[in-house]
Amino acid sequence: MAGTLVVIPTYNERENLADTVARVRAAVPAASVLVVDDSSPDGTGELADELAAADSAVQVLHRTTKDGLGAAYLEAFRWALERGYDPIVQLDADGSHLPEQLPRLLDRLEATDATASPADLVIGSRWVPGGSIENWPRRRELLSRWGSAYARVALGLDTRDATAGYRAFRAAALRRIRLEDVNTRGYGFQVDMLWHAREAGLTVVEVPVTFVERARGRSKMNPAIVLEAMVRVTGWGLRSRFGRRAATQSANGGSGSAAGRSRA
Repeated sequence: MAGTLVVIPTYNERENLADTVARVRAAVPAASVLVVDDSSPDGTGELADELAAADSAVQVLHRTTKDGLGAAYLEAFRWALERGYDPIVQLDADGSHLPEQLPRLLDRLEATDATASPADLVIGSRWVPGGSIENWPRRRELLSRWGSAYARVALGLDTRDATAGYRAFRAAALRRIRLEDVNTRGYGFQVDMLWHAREAGLTVVEVPVTFVERARGRSKMNPAIVLEAMVRVTGWGLRSRFGRRAATQSANGGSGSAAGRSRA
């Protein structure tokens, strides 16, 4: 097998990329890195090429358009699966996901603790005991907590940090999710993947991490993106609930008809 791959999507992250890649390589030296750049106008893609030229463990996937975080990750997942990487990690380029904490995600995925059960997906969580945030305004913390809580209620999830983007997947788990059925491209991608993981019967566990607000560059997050994600979550929840109810009623009706015919 090709080993661990850390996927780092980028758009205008030239100020942060070199430091993030260096920290990943130091934290897990055996891991490879795939930078997925959406034609950043600030030269992030060119810098990624320079990093790859200097380190054979770093590769770059250049995309011609900026069509969302989800699209970048989905293309990277397919790329990684075709080349036999396992596990596959999601990590932000801006330094908010601490590379130094990556070993705890990988250790939990491997169930190195004899008392832990194997996991298909490990999430670095801000909202479980031991998890934390640094330098976030109170408004953004409340928005994140509310988003996760809403997703849990709407979709019947039991994951505390449903919107977290620091994740480690087993390759087999990504195959079971059926990536072709994941259609979200923006902020809701993380919830969409989690929902598909639950529907596929995957074992999802959370480990505590510290999320740090970026020190350089501008966040891509804004209220409109969050609102769009919540509208999507609402639609998924309604479709899931009514679809299951219809299926149950159909099954019960079918059984009742069969029983009636048997009695006749």
